[in-house]
Amino acid sequence: MGKRMRLGVLASGGGTNLQAIIDRCRDDNFPAEIAIVIANNPEAGALERARQAGIPARCINHRDFASREEFDAALVEALREAGTELVVLAGFMRIITKVLLDAFPLRIINIHPALLPAFPGLHVQQQAIDYGARFSGCTVHFVDGGVDTGPIIIQAVVPVLPGDTADTLAARILIQEHQIYPRAIQLLAEGRVQVTGRTVAIEPPATADAAALTNPSLHG
Repeated sequence: MGKRMRLGVLASGGGTNLQAIIDRCRDDNFPAEIAIVIANNPEAGALERARQAGIPARCINHRDFASREEFDAALVEALREAGTELVVLAGFMRIITKVLLDAFPLRIINIHPALLPAFPGLHVQQQAIDYGARFSGCTVHFVDGGVDTGPIIIQAVVPVLPGDTADTLAARILIQEHQIYPRAIQLLAEGRVQVTGRTVAIEPPATADAAALTNPSLHG
C-alpha cells in the first residue's frame, strides 16, 4: 500500500459516521487514514471515539472566538499542522466560512441525510415525511459557500415507509450513511474523482444499479 491520504475530521456530536470511517481505515488496503479529529464541543463523543482508536483528538471550542472567521482560522492551523489533505465533516454543526473553504478548495466533504438537492438544511427526515416523499436517503457532497449545495459525489436511496417517524427514517438512513461516506473517501483518495462545474465524474466510471426503484412496488 502506498501513501495514504490524511484526513482531518471535524465533528460536534457522538461521531457515528466518524466510527464508520475509523473502522474502514483499520483495513490496511484502505487508501486513507485519519490524521486528526477536531470537535468544537468539549463534550462531543467523537473525541472519545478518536482517543480510543489512538487518533490525535483536539477540542477547539467555537465559543472561545469572537467570530466564525477566527474560529475557522484556528481550524485551518490545526488541520495543516496535522498534514490534512481532505477535510471530512462528520456531524459538524457549524457554518463553514470562506477562511476554511479557501484553505481546502474542493477538499472539504460533508454527508447530508437527504437526497440533495431536495430537503437541504435541518430536520430533513420530518420534511420528507411531511412532504409525502416516497424516497429519502443520504448524499455525500463537496462543501461550498451554500447550504448543502456543493457537487454531489455519491447518494444512497431509502424508501419512506408507511408509519415512518423522523426517528425511524433517520435510523435507516444512518445505516446507509455509514456505507457511502467511507466509499466517497476511498474514491477521492484513489484519485478517481473529477469535478467539472456541478458534475462529479468517477474514473474509471463506477457502475450503478440499473433497475429503477419504485415505492410502492409495481407488483402486488
